[in-house]
Amino acid sequence: MGAIKTPILITSTEELRTALTGAGEIGFVPTMGYLHEGHATLIRRARQDHPGGRVVVSVFINPMQFGPSEDLSRYPRNLEGDLQVAGQAGADIVFHPNAAQMYPEGFSTRVSVSGVSEPLDGAARPGHFTGVTTVVLKLLNMVRPDRAYFGEKDWQQLAVVRRMVTDLNVPVQVVGVPTVRDPSGLALSSRNSYLSDEQKARAAVLARALRAVQAAFAAGERHTQALQQAGLDILAADSEVTLDYLSVVNSHLQETELVSPDPLNRVLVAARMFGVRLIDNLPLDQGPDDIGRNV
Repeated sequence: MGAIKTPILITSTEELRTALTGAGEIGFVPTMGYLHEGHATLIRRARQDHPGGRVVVSVFINPMQFGPSEDLSRYPRNLEGDLQVAGQAGADIVFHPNAAQMYPEGFSTRVSVSGVSEPLDGAARPGHFTGVTTVVLKLLNMVRPDRAYFGEKDWQQLAVVRRMVTDLNVPVQVVGVPTVRDPSGLALSSRNSYLSDEQKARAAVLARALRAVQAAFAAGERHTQALQQAGLDILAADSEVTLDYLSVVNSHLQETELVSPDPLNRVLVAARMFGVRLIDNLPLDQGPDDIGRNV
């Protein structure tokens, strides 16, 4: 077994373009750092798809996608650990720009996607997706990848990025990768680091609520309100849950009175537990990979 390589750490766009000149196909994994097994899964997929090319991972905590009362200042950071995780998973380059590099003096452009960005997290976190699409488009222009990899845990983000790439003719293939979970079913997230082991076990109630919705759908229920109630009943049993939403939506992120056949139907949830905002989702039509992959 060969030694694990250390990825090159690059902090400027100029260095990045030099490093990628003549690199062949490029796979790109944008992150906010504090990498975990979910990120590693994205990186390994990018490595698999680009065996003779380059895999780039960005680590940038994007201030534009945080609201004024959110956790920007305390968002977890560990660049040394990120380099180790990225290297073990097969990354060649870790791109780590600072805020001044990404948003220099005079920066005044915003990228806004209507429609799919408006419900759910768009309503709960005003301005969030404008921050996401602005930074993702900048990063895509900096890295110029052939494929970019996003986790399905952030299902709405994935839909928003796909819409932006399609609408603006960005020459990149957006690849969604199934959610990775710990053995309890809790979706992996950098924000899980705020929770104790006992709190993480409690937070798995979100995944149980999603599975209850799946079970109701599998049993023949097609009324959206009844499907959602199956999940709400699970969440109501835990006093720690402060719910933002639990919603059954179609491929356009819209709720309808009755669920029509669509493989992209999804049930999504966002809630605060122990002071931490957590999100999760599952496909409505239960399949072999519906609960992602456990670590």
